This record gives sequence, structure tokens and C-alpha cells, in this order.
Amino acid sequence: MDVTYEGTKREVATDKGTLRYHEAGDGPPLILLHGSGIGVSGWRNYRGNLEVFAKHFHCYILEFPGFGVSDPVDGHPVITAASSVIRFMDALGIESAAMIGNSMGGVVGVNVAMRFPERVCRLVTIGGVGPNIFSQNPSEGTRLLQDFADAPSREKLVRWLECMVYDKTVVTEARIEERWETANDPASHQALTAMYGSKAFAAQQQMMSNSDVPPYWSMMHKVQCPTLLTWGLDDRQCPPDMPMIPMRLIPNAELHVFPNCGHWVMIEAKEAFERVSVEFLLR
Repeated sequence: MDVTYEGTKREVATDKGTLRYHEAGDGPPLILLHGSGIGVSGWRNYRGNLEVFAKHFHCYILEFPGFGVSDPVDGHPVITAASSVIRFMDALGIESAAMIGNSMGGVVGVNVAMRFPERVCRLVTIGGVGPNIFSQNPSEGTRLLQDFADAPSREKLVRWLECMVYDKTVVTEARIEERWETANDPASHQALTAMYGSKAFAAQQQMMSNSDVPPYWSMMHKVQCPTLLTWGLDDRQCPPDMPMIPMRLIPNAELHVFPNCGHWVMIEAKEAFERVSVEFLLR
């Protein structure tokens, strides 16, 4: 099975631009949704997991609009990402699929499951979902993202990358360089600034304070599909108090916490995460 970057690279035209993705495997459809952050992409989130998941599923790693890979569209990156999932499924004729969402991708998956319950049959989230209960908000990781978004530097990138993991040896020179290269792409940095720049973040906080619309996490009782919440015990981006409310609100939710693991569960706890997720998705 070819699970290389070039061998899996695809694109599809939609009414709002081209969406790019990676495709491999055979079986029921599984859509993998990437997170936010510096120099992020779907391929970088899931390239190490694709071979395992492709043995059981027809996998699609979707690249969200505005992160330097798929064509950008106007709007907040989380909102445009959620709409892109439906555009992507419609373009490929996928009526319903299981989904794995890392961090922001988990929030996107939850929002799609709430708004379009018939399109999501099972959902796995990796951190990200829910509100801070006891931990500080913004978290340590988010503050480092704000610092980078306001004034990028390679040193700040390294500081944030080391915050993402429990084991700092995961932050190799190759990983630093590829993230730094993408972070210099104007479209990628624009998406980061729209989410984490000081001015944008303050505006979002003010908007939420004045809004009569409830936060998405308070509506998670609308998620109808079985949901697996996965978390790193040592996550400094999305601390492990966050899944407490989703675990209670989502009717068919379960939580698996991985020890000695930071925010990137699919990388630091690779084999355990794959084993737990495959078992859950195949039930």
C-alpha cells in the first residue's frame, strides 16, 4: 500500500475553491481532521498513522482552507473548516463517515456532528474539545501561539513545539524546519493570526461576552454518534480538565487518557492511540 505524500496526494474542486487531501486504504470511510498551530497541515498531523488506519478504512486526510494547502476562503478558520468538511463529503459523494479530529479538528468534528448528525457515524477527538474548568485560560500553549502570531521567530516556534510534547526528543530539527518553512507561508500565518493574534483573540473574547448564542460545548448533548475523547495527561495546550464536560454532555462518550503524553497523542502515544481508536471505530 502506497502511503507516501506524493502517492496519496489528491484534490477536488468545490464551489468555494479547491480542497486538497490525502487518500489511502479501503473499507468504510474515515476522515481525519487536523488541528491548528504553527506550520500545521493534515499530512503532518497524521502521516505516521495513515498506514495503520488504511488497513481498516478508506482514509481521507483533509487539508482545511486557509492553512497554506487548500484554497483559502473568507471567515474564521474553525467555521470555514467545518463547512469544508461537508463540501468535501458532498464533492466525493460520501454520505456518512467516521471522523478523527485533532484539537481544532476535534472541535470541527463535534460541530459537524451536532449540525449534521447523519454525516458522522463515529467520532474520535484528540484533545481540544470542551472548556477549561480548573486550568488557566488561555493555556500555556495558547499563550505561546499568541506570542508567535504577534511576532514570529524560530525561537518562539521551538518553544511552542516543546510545549506540545511530554518528550522533547520528539521535536527534531527536521520537524522544526518543516514547520518553520510552512509558518513563513502568508496564508498559513494569516490563519494562525486570525485564531491566535492578540487583537483577534481579544475580539473573539469580547464577541463571546456580548453574544446571546451559547458556546458550542454547552450544546454537545446534540452529538448523537458514539464518541471517543482521547487526551494526553501532560497536555499543556489543552489541559486534561477540559474533557470533563464533554464526557458528561455527549450521550455516548468515553474518555481515554494516555500517560507521559502531551498534546500530540497520535504522535507520542502512536501505537496505543491507534490500537484504542481502531477498536472503537470497528465496534
